[in-house]
Amino acid sequence: MIDTTSNGKVMKPLRNDCFALPPGVNWTPVDEALERLRSRLHPVVGVERGVPLSQLNGRILASDVYAPRAHPPSNNSAVDGYALAGPVTDVPCALPLVDGRSAAGGPYTARVPEGHAIRILTGAVIPAGTDTVVLEEDCEVKDGLLHLNGTLKAGANARKAGEDINKDDRILTAATRLTPTQISVLASVGVESVDVWQRLRVGVLSTGDEVKPVGSAVTEWQIYDANRPMLSAMVTQLGYELVDLGHVLDRAEDVREALKRGAEQCDLILTSGGVSAGDEDHVSKTLKAHGEISNWRIAIKPGRPLALAMFQGTPVVGLPGNPVAAWVCALRFGAPAMALLAGGEWFEPRSYVMPANFSKNKKPGRSEMLRARVRDGQVEVFGSEGSGRVTGLAWSEGMVELDESAQQIEPGTPVRFIPYASFGL
Repeated sequence: MIDTTSNGKVMKPLRNDCFALPPGVNWTPVDEALERLRSRLHPVVGVERGVPLSQLNGRILASDVYAPRAHPPSNNSAVDGYALAGPVTDVPCALPLVDGRSAAGGPYTARVPEGHAIRILTGAVIPAGTDTVVLEEDCEVKDGLLHLNGTLKAGANARKAGEDINKDDRILTAATRLTPTQISVLASVGVESVDVWQRLRVGVLSTGDEVKPVGSAVTEWQIYDANRPMLSAMVTQLGYELVDLGHVLDRAEDVREALKRGAEQCDLILTSGGVSAGDEDHVSKTLKAHGEISNWRIAIKPGRPLALAMFQGTPVVGLPGNPVAAWVCALRFGAPAMALLAGGEWFEPRSYVMPANFSKNKKPGRSEMLRARVRDGQVEVFGSEGSGRVTGLAWSEGMVELDESAQQIEPGTPVRFIPYASFGL
């Protein structure tokens, strides 16, 4: 693994006990679990220097970026029209036009005498001696004279140099995930390349005797592996480097070897299944025997068991085996954790308070995440809350999050809707 930061210092590894819970903690509320996770993580990747603009989409800045020049670099016209030299006090009036024009690709280099005007096009540098531009629709040219019929405010239709960005302004901050619009800002001031964190390498491992990879022959008691393709797609869409660790059976030695490969190749490992305390839960058993593990019993439905562990210096997030529970936990806990490990900012997904188009009597004690979508300005939820109903994942566009309190939801009740796009998906 790369272990240097942008300033050359040695990267601090995560502590082996970083996920340990205080004695006596049983059920952990979602907000408390998220804050604990946030406080114990930091970037675990190194810095890639001088990455060009063409390769920056989705990358995370390793340091602040400052503008090497102003934007716009000079005063320029916002419209097609005529630039005026000196104030216009008496109207109607006629101003003599100087020969030539100022265009975006060919500025006028001489000074315009006071009391004169010059043809100017949108984006062109405003010539010396002028400071105001009149729209061509608001004037008339006859016999070499510009005829004005109304007064203009000084500086009208003119953009000032640096009105958007001044030279040496900080234009982007470290930990920003770069998007096409932010890349445009970099290009506008001539930044050719920047330092970014290396892509987080995320291993995805699925387990279980009953689970078979798609394309394999299956018996009636076996199921196809839906989690690994789902989690793999999530990892790549979030901009990280996927390491496919495959599928292993419920055998301690197979799980151990897969985790060992993951620790050698990855910055983080996501597993699904085998994290409870059953006879065949070999992920949790292996992590207890050969690493450090803390089973966080989070007060969330679906989800609850979330194994957070260290294996040979590499963090492991053990997700539930049911696809919906795996998806919810990967979104709510995995996505912000991956962002922080990758050098970005921990984030709380944007949510929107909208009227419900469903009824529900929620009991106290746990947060609930309901698969949901928005139609006609209202939030509707999937008909079944079963964590094995994968069709609800494809049907949904986000989740309704209900907190730990008892709630009676009726049509029209305001609820918190979190679109999947808030997680970057």
